[in-house]
Amino acid sequence: MIEVRAASTLVVGLGCQKGCPATTLRALLDQVLEAHRIDTQQVFALASIDLKRAEPGLLELAEQLALPLTCFSSTQLAPYALRLSHRSQIAFERTGCYGVAESAALAMAEQLHPGPAKLLIPRQKFAQATLAMAACR
Repeated sequence: MIEVRAASTLVVGLGCQKGCPATTLRALLDQVLEAHRIDTQQVFALASIDLKRAEPGLLELAEQLALPLTCFSSTQLAPYALRLSHRSQIAFERTGCYGVAESAALAMAEQLHPGPAKLLIPRQKFAQATLAMAACR
């Protein structure tokens, strides 16, 4: 279980294959939150890569949760490569960054609160999607 301090802002980074349904993304999110005993209400924002800006499943999930979805370019995500728990060559070839979910979570957390964010939950893979969670204080 992850200890989440009340003063932390939690953000979820998501990566997915084209056409990944919101139900798959929600199942992954619910599974991770339940495993770490984190309430959905503690999540402040969602983030991904700009290549997924119009992905229907991501947009639907953001709408279901009433959370903003921010998408970053591969150039914005590249500086996080050395902080990732897993660097995927395949992800790099497809997106220009070594890990969408972790990079996006860290980038969003640091955009919300300048200063170093912490990768709270490293990349979790489920069906057609990946998820990571970062926290900032």
